[in-house]
Parts: sequence; structure tokens; C-alpha cells
Amino acid sequence: MPIVTIQITREGSGSGRDRATREEKASLIAGVSQLLLDVLNKPLASTFVVIEEVELENWGWGGLPVPEYRKKIAKGGDL
Repeated sequence: MPIVTIQITREGSGSGRDRATREEKASLIAGVSQLLLDVLNKPLASTFVVIEEVELENWGWGGLPVPEYRKKIAKGGDL
């Protein structure tokens, strides 16, 4: 029984959105489940997919919180 955890940032996938939509999450679940069926022959009924949404300020990159990292990169800063 495969259990797959997908972590995504809670920032949305389009203008004015603050999180992934229900439809986008359903597509992720369907796609990952199908991949496990295709590659490992794991039945859809035995595959569990968990989507964890992480608040943007709760993850970092390049030694900085992501919002600060993105600002620095946008200004042409080096890390």
C-alpha cells in the first residue's frame, strides 16, 4: 500500500489565489496514483496520497525565508 505525501506551498497557483484549488489537488492525486499504477503496478484502490500545504513563511531557500529570497533574487542579488 503506497502512501505518497506531496508538500506544496500555500501560495496559490494563479493571480489572487492563496492556495491550490480543489481541482488542482484532485489532479495531483489522480496523476500520482496513475504513475504508481503505471510504474509499479500498484492498484489505484491501494494508493493513498496526502497533500500538505505549507505556509510560505514556513520554508526557506538559500539561507533565507522564501519571501526574502525571492525579493533578493528579483533585485539581482547574489546568494
